Amino acid sequence: MGGDLENGASSGSMTEVPRVTVRPAYFVSTIIKGGWQLAGDHGAVNADQAIADMVRFVDAGVTTFDCADIYAGVEEKIGRFRAGLIRTRGRVALDNVKIHTKFVPDRDSLARLTLADVESGIDRSLLRLGLDRLDLVQFHWWDYAVPGHVEAMGHLNTLRDKGKIDLIGVTNFDVEHLTELCDTTDIASAQVQYSLLDRRASGNFAALARRRRVSIFAYGVLAGGFLTDAWLSRPDPGFDFGNRSLVKYRLIIEEFGGWALFQELLTALRAVADRHGADIATIALKATLDRPEVTAAIVGARYADRLPQTLHALELRLTDEDRAEIETVRSRARGPLGPVYGLERDISGRHGLIMKYNLNRGDNRMASASRVEAA
Repeated sequence: MGGDLENGASSGSMTEVPRVTVRPAYFVSTIIKGGWQLAGDHGAVNADQAIADMVRFVDAGVTTFDCADIYAGVEEKIGRFRAGLIRTRGRVALDNVKIHTKFVPDRDSLARLTLADVESGIDRSLLRLGLDRLDLVQFHWWDYAVPGHVEAMGHLNTLRDKGKIDLIGVTNFDVEHLTELCDTTDIASAQVQYSLLDRRASGNFAALARRRRVSIFAYGVLAGGFLTDAWLSRPDPGFDFGNRSLVKYRLIIEEFGGWALFQELLTALRAVADRHGADIATIALKATLDRPEVTAAIVGARYADRLPQTLHALELRLTDEDRAEIETVRSRARGPLGPVYGLERDISGRHGLIMKYNLNRGDNRMASASRVEAA
């Protein structure tokens, strides 16, 4: 696991959740609570329960939360959580809590993005979250063919100088373009897709992150729920899902080697899980947390139902036999290949067809299963 570990506060939990140093005096829990599932794409969300359960995560030592300006209603929910924690426990309860959000300009707006546009987006996140300064802003740029990502990063630096941002990170940047930004900015972190199915962020990307002191925050660790017992021995569902996340990760499974190889991976994970009294998701999470390039793993959850299983990943220790059994299957993977987020950037490819590129203006486009399969 990357970064310098500190003891993590885990009030009310038997499990210590380590904290990792990202920058001096800035620590994150090695498990980060993801916010994407709170946007409603995964089903109805009981906002009151979701907010109450955020407190349960904090009490367990999971003190870092991930969200984005384009996750509908999520910044507001986290803002309500913070306000409630202050009201009931005082500001000291937020001493270790970090809120990571994103600045994701619409694809159609990239060519004309100005400092005023960037500041408007940052101010909107500040208002929603109830913060005077954003802890970490993770910057995303849809299309490298449209110049301006370096200039946009400059605008974020200006806003940091004004006191509106503490740290700046990126999400879904590849080696070439992350190098460009590191030459002008202290990039604290990179949020990238990383799991047993997708290792595009290893190799050159991980080496760059290590050299430039960029912490890697892994998302998609459970592949949208595919790396769980729920999919073991299930027939191939194809690509006809109403949930865009499931389409996204089903496509990753196809790049990995297809449904049959994926089932072999689940079978291997089940065997390892049996030896540890765990479930597949816990083993998949642990296997990614153990990767030296990974600083922290983002675990998406609407509620705290699976919090005990998540914390169990921090307790168990995988053996050489466990790792070998998993890697025997992984070694036969065909992909995914190419740079970080390269497949997803191809707007005409099947990965790109399901992306919503203009969420700030309400893009609800969803490609049909037939278009995805044909691409």
